[in-house]
Amino acid sequence: CTCSTDGTESPILAEDGGDGHDKPRLRYGELVILGYNGYLPQGDRGRRRSKFVLHKRTEASGVKRSKHYIVQSPQTSKAILDANQHSISYTLSRNQAVIVEYKEDMETDMFQVGRSSESPIDFVVMDTLPGDKKDAKVMQSTISRFACRILVNRCEPAKSRIFAAGFDSSRNIFLGEKATKWQDNVEIDGLTTNGVLIMHPKGSFCGGNAKCGLWRECSVGGDVFSLRESRSAQQKGQPIYDECNILQDGTLIDLCGATLLWRSAEGLQHSPTKHDLEKLIDAINAGRPQCPVGLNTLVIPRKVNIGDQVNQPYVYLNCGHVQGHHDWGQDENTGARRCPMCLELGPVVTLCMGLEPAFYVDVGAPTFAFNPCGHMATEKTVKYWANVEIPHGTNGFQAVCPFCATPLDGATGYIKLIFQDNLD
Repeated sequence: CTCSTDGTESPILAEDGGDGHDKPRLRYGELVILGYNGYLPQGDRGRRRSKFVLHKRTEASGVKRSKHYIVQSPQTSKAILDANQHSISYTLSRNQAVIVEYKEDMETDMFQVGRSSESPIDFVVMDTLPGDKKDAKVMQSTISRFACRILVNRCEPAKSRIFAAGFDSSRNIFLGEKATKWQDNVEIDGLTTNGVLIMHPKGSFCGGNAKCGLWRECSVGGDVFSLRESRSAQQKGQPIYDECNILQDGTLIDLCGATLLWRSAEGLQHSPTKHDLEKLIDAINAGRPQCPVGLNTLVIPRKVNIGDQVNQPYVYLNCGHVQGHHDWGQDENTGARRCPMCLELGPVVTLCMGLEPAFYVDVGAPTFAFNPCGHMATEKTVKYWANVEIPHGTNGFQAVCPFCATPLDGATGYIKLIFQDNLD
């Protein structure tokens, strides 16, 4: 497939053994966009979806550096004009550039991520907006069309490496005159305009004992640096020699407009499935939690998109009491409500289950919810994400709900849920 498409067809997703019989393909891992609760609001289609599964290719698709040389006009050089030759062009001045040629690497598979819907992009990623995204429109995207590439070792999938920038339809990467670049001895390297940032968690993501690590920047050549002073500053950060670009379970990748979570195949084996999460909802509903005002039974819906249902549960964000919809205790000026159980005044929000399994750090009952969106998850999951700082703007950070990307409120960013049911 060499033609440009809208991202709804992918040669990767359709790939099989070639004999008409689907063979189970080795799963390397998953890339999951933060801010979506299981699927895109307009539905997952082809390469545009809320998560992308990386499978072992039928044939190796990776590339590795082979040689480099200086040219006077990169646009007319043989490597750039050859559509079958992978190359990276580093422009030093108007009449000088370094071209690095890449050759086939039979030991790796390459996957590319970016905003472009051209065929070299395996996972099409658009800017993520917080909250309800049904009618959301992004005026100007900050995500690169060819943002990053991941190379997975076919024999050792745990060695999945990330690099800034991806090859375009002509198999080229161009770093212009203004791009940050440098030469160490023989090797040349550089950074993309808004950069590709990575954060490896400290400790095991599965189990809920990991802590947020430090955010770093990844170069086109795959080296790791401290962050620039601001997102697109000209001066690169300091090299970090004791960290590398190998993704680990729970690594976050920020593309300046969307943040991706990497889940390894091994890590996903220890995570809940969607079926597990639905069984947990059923268990809460089996306890027949009641609204203390309306005395009606509350039902946590299994579907993400919910209307104003009679049995829809709401949570008081200052105290955690779960109730049904009623008008008792409403403050006419602020819209806040006084909880009938403890008389605490505060905001009320619809309670909704977090249904994207990849965001869970453990398996258990959803006893906590994020503030202010009301997405439910396990205690360890909620507390983990409430302490993860996600890049925001040119040099800011904020904690967000992984299921909807809403910035968290309150001292902690979450609340413990109190149901009136057979558990109390």
